[in-house]
Amino acid sequence: MSEYIVTLCGNPNSGKTTIFNSLTGLNQHVGNWPGVTVEKKEGFFNCEEKEIKVVDLPGIYSLSANSLDERIAREYLLRGESNLVVDIVDGTVLERNLYLFSQLLEMDLNLVLVVNMIDEVEKKGLKIDTKMLSNMLRVPVVETAASKNFGVDNLKRAICKNLERKKKPLQIYYGEILENTIEKVTKILENGRVKYLNAPTRWIAIKLIEKDMEIFSYIKKNYPDLNIEEKLYKITSDAESYLGEEIDVYIVERRYGFIEGVVKDCLREKTDINKRINSSEKVDRFVLNKYLGIPLFFVMMAIVFQLIFTVGNPISELIDKLMNNFGDYVASNILKNSPTFASFFKEGIIGGVGSVLVFLPNIFILFFLLTFLEQSGYMSRAAFIMDKFMHKLGLHGKSFIPMILGFGCNITGIMAARTLQSRKDRVLTIIINPLISCSARLTVYTLFAGVFFVNYQGLVVFSLYVIGILLSVLVARVFKSIFFKEEFAPLIMELPPYRLPNLKGVLLISYKRSALFVKKAGTVILSGVILIWILASLPPGVEYGSKESLIGILGTQLAPIFKWAGFPHWQIAVALIFGIVAKELVVGILGTLLTTGNQVTLSQALHSFFTPLSAYSFLLTVLLYVPCIATIAAIKKEIGMKWAFFTILYMMILGLTISTLVYQIGSLFLK
Repeated sequence: MSEYIVTLCGNPNSGKTTIFNSLTGLNQHVGNWPGVTVEKKEGFFNCEEKEIKVVDLPGIYSLSANSLDERIAREYLLRGESNLVVDIVDGTVLERNLYLFSQLLEMDLNLVLVVNMIDEVEKKGLKIDTKMLSNMLRVPVVETAASKNFGVDNLKRAICKNLERKKKPLQIYYGEILENTIEKVTKILENGRVKYLNAPTRWIAIKLIEKDMEIFSYIKKNYPDLNIEEKLYKITSDAESYLGEEIDVYIVERRYGFIEGVVKDCLREKTDINKRINSSEKVDRFVLNKYLGIPLFFVMMAIVFQLIFTVGNPISELIDKLMNNFGDYVASNILKNSPTFASFFKEGIIGGVGSVLVFLPNIFILFFLLTFLEQSGYMSRAAFIMDKFMHKLGLHGKSFIPMILGFGCNITGIMAARTLQSRKDRVLTIIINPLISCSARLTVYTLFAGVFFVNYQGLVVFSLYVIGILLSVLVARVFKSIFFKEEFAPLIMELPPYRLPNLKGVLLISYKRSALFVKKAGTVILSGVILIWILASLPPGVEYGSKESLIGILGTQLAPIFKWAGFPHWQIAVALIFGIVAKELVVGILGTLLTTGNQVTLSQALHSFFTPLSAYSFLLTVLLYVPCIATIAAIKKEIGMKWAFFTILYMMILGLTISTLVYQIGSLFLK
């Protein structure tokens, strides 16, 4: 347990992740918040002989608890575990970002305000008087430009200095009528000895007045004798009759009025920005153009996949050669007197896990490029330009964001769907997300594209990603017409300014995501290939990996399922079935089974089992058939077992149907 806990919070795109990485470096780990699949990031740093634990909350716009991320952030803050809460705001949109800060003030927390992207504020011809801002809010204020590592040391010093700060921040004044209303509700709560975590009574009162259903339901359930519904209705009705509008709307207006006054006093214009068109607006003329935007996005993705192979393949080939030489050396020298262990090491470990790790450079480059585009501000625009297209196909505009995240991992995309407020929107977005090509599938794509489509590797892999996207929106259209008839809400999202991502931060995120891939290879995939090796070695006396082994018997029973898709071999059937555990296992098992007893590499062995047409059919099967176990578990966690089973069923049918049609129709033209 750390001596002190510091919590970071802020709006999405405020630079919170960059600051978290700058504070903690590699001394961090990622898990999940208790009871949910939302990612929880924690890290550590030392300052003035103090060990400080940093907790990074999900990016949120408010503490209204309308979404799961907001509920997690709010409950954590109210538990009172943090010694200090650091709110990070984007200085270029100070007024909008300060709304979250205004809600933090009401929680009576020990706060530090970070005005990030101060360099971009100056580029826009503005200056923020942070000293005056600090005096007005009664909290320490620190300027940073996290992408350039400016101000991070000052932030560390501010954190250390204010860990035990007792001075309370400013309390927002809501006007005489509302303050009287808050006081009345507060007295009712105090007389009833109402407690909600470590929340101040005034905060609970404001939430009740705001018609926060979570707080209202909690008090009604746990304090039934308080008769809160009747008392609250009378008090708020009287207030609304004086105000002439709904009281929750009035509270929001007063908060923004408070923020507007603060910003007006603290923000200075150095130039006439009304006559300037900043660089973001110039670029957006093309990126957000209704004719150029979508083609530009697909061109951008095509470039990404071409770079994955152009840069990654030479490194992958070198790793592959080193792996094979290492396996031959150990088997021929160190384990030469133990054929069983030599087989286990060479065919099981190197043939399985090694054949997956070969593609680590490609995976790292994918994560690097996607992170770079995300932090540059482009990915938000990609979702924006796809909004109308998504609506025409029956999807919510925000559904494109989980689809983009699915490129890295379908589980991440599924988790991101919780930002959609309607359960029906979430269900539809989640059940189509496994159709998006994740990084695990990229290992299979890379192998086959390098063997059968040498001159068109980037184009072939790009086509698989496009097919996944197109099928996902078409499937969504069908399912919407069957299950969900309601109209979807319009897309409302922030478009952050373009910025050059911090290279260190991008590399750190890419490293962490790649490390998870390596960890997966060392646990799930290793377990899978060991099981395959055992099944391929039994019953005793059988030739390793032969048709008479247990694995051969299993594969022989399953092979007819894939006959019409162009790959009737039992080894391929085994790879696909075990690929349900983890898609990377497909490569590992092929490496184990196809090279057994042959002095050939996996790439050479594949030519005996596939033609270019059947290879492409196989890649479509890998894209579309049953998602991995972890993805299925994530679907169950988010929307229930019924939809998890439904996803398995429809993807199994879709995968076999599409791959069979492609192979059979292609065979007519390639005879």
